[in-house]
Amino acid sequence: MTATATAPTVVPVDLADRSYEILIGPALLANAGAELARRFPGARYAVITDETVAERHLETLAASLTDADLAFSSIVVTPGEGSKSFEILESVVDGVLSARLERGDLLIALGGGVIGDLVGFAAGIVRRGMRFVQMPTTLLAQVDSSVGGKTGINTRHGKNLVGLFHQPALVLADTSALDTLDPRHLRAGYAEVVKYGLIDDAAFFDWLEANRAEIFAGGPARIGAIASACRAKAGVVRVDEKEAGVRALLNLGHTFGHALETACGYDAERLVHGEAVAIGMVLAHEFSARLNLASLDDAERVRAHLASAGLPTAISDVPGDIGTADDLMRSIFQDKKVKRGRLTFILTRGIGEAFVADDVVPDQVRAFLEEKLEG
Repeated sequence: MTATATAPTVVPVDLADRSYEILIGPALLANAGAELARRFPGARYAVITDETVAERHLETLAASLTDADLAFSSIVVTPGEGSKSFEILESVVDGVLSARLERGDLLIALGGGVIGDLVGFAAGIVRRGMRFVQMPTTLLAQVDSSVGGKTGINTRHGKNLVGLFHQPALVLADTSALDTLDPRHLRAGYAEVVKYGLIDDAAFFDWLEANRAEIFAGGPARIGAIASACRAKAGVVRVDEKEAGVRALLNLGHTFGHALETACGYDAERLVHGEAVAIGMVLAHEFSARLNLASLDDAERVRAHLASAGLPTAISDVPGDIGTADDLMRSIFQDKKVKRGRLTFILTRGIGEAFVADDVVPDQVRAFLEEKLEG
């Protein structure tokens, strides 16, 4: 690290021979070259990013790689959820092979969750598995999608239905990059931060209620929130890497949320992932209350906090037509958590008390969605 960089916060992800570290702090992109040269001597790189992120951050990263005498090429794709497709995956794979990168070289995912998912998937299949480094530039990616090795692309049948588990070799979460985020995407990322409090850490949710303003302003609480979320996810991934059990809890709000994203055709003008998760978490708490599992007061507290952050909290907040309850149910039945036709949801008994409900009655979900669509 150069003299201008403060020492990053380090969160280890303990996965035996696939363990890695998450580095969190400012100026990590500007110092990435020296960090990579130290950790991966002799490697070459392909930096994969999108047009928006390239305009903001590629020059900084490229200068850092050049200063460290690292050989690299760049692949720039179209921004947005639409890039998580077979077509764009093929173009990335072709770019990596055209650059003649070998199996011991590394891909760099520079961007948000879309880029991380796409590049991680490409790394997992090129030459039957290459290493890659996550350099997340959004809050959502820094606290969630860059950690844990879930990669994939979307299809017309639903979100993330094609992919694999492939752990990164390193995560560099540069908090300085968040200063360039537009407010909407900062808010969207915050939904994933809140998720960790709602799953099993009511005290963290309390802390977020007290410190949200400083997190948004970029004070020390921001690094603290990111580190706390990463520690929580690292702990879950350590005991359940491939979502056979407890890791499913990380999908709180996602079953409803993914259905809404599919209904919107992954149109980021209408709905981005973190916004969908925010609505989904409120729905999960309200549905839990409907089943007499939790208090409606807790659902209201969740809704109020997310709304105070400027996030949508109801289906009616999504612009445009999203179809019928049956349309949403079709998407829900395509969810990866469906087993032998049985619906699995992450429900809750209260704030910080999420659990896996693996035999939810479809008619109850449909009736609940019909009511929410009417409201």
